[in-house]
Amino acid sequence: MPPLSNKRLLGALVDVETTGFSPYRDEIIELCIVLFSINHDGLAVIEEEYTGLREPVNGINAAAARVNGIGWADVRGRELDHQRVNDLIRRTDFIIAHNAPFDRGFLTRLYPQIAGKHWYCSMSGIDWRSKGCPRRGLQDLLAWHGIKPDRSHRASDDVLATLELLNFCQGNGITYLNELLEKNKIWTKVRN
Repeated sequence: MPPLSNKRLLGALVDVETTGFSPYRDEIIELCIVLFSINHDGLAVIEEEYTGLREPVNGINAAAARVNGIGWADVRGRELDHQRVNDLIRRTDFIIAHNAPFDRGFLTRLYPQIAGKHWYCSMSGIDWRSKGCPRRGLQDLLAWHGIKPDRSHRASDDVLATLELLNFCQGNGITYLNELLEKNKIWTKVRN
């Protein structure tokens, strides 16, 4: 993949809720994609958001339903808007997910073209321990930073909370988003 330039970049923050842990056996039941641009302060600015539910072929694992709270009644007869999802994927320059290998594995099955995008992980792409965070799970990081989503383990709430976390300005004046993108040589904040 060619490197990205300092042109006006569009990123996508994604999260999936699934019927289980295996991208080969299990399925997406909820998807959220937030398309964002980056302002001169290194903050993500939401451009567009899509959240959809999807009825799985093989039902929902009881353990998964306990985690995400999504039951059969929530997804029965529902389908993702594939045209809209494909349009968002086409328009984005890169994708961020918290635990990106998990989300990428599931999304690639439904949308193979997403594998060709630049993917970055907000869980492993930032050295959370050096910042004093004892654990790097999303809910732990949110609590550590005083971010309280309405619900946990729901795609839209997790994406918006992750975006708030990435927009958090550290003591050095740099957002976590800017740190992640600079580390991967995607974008550099214009410094005064």
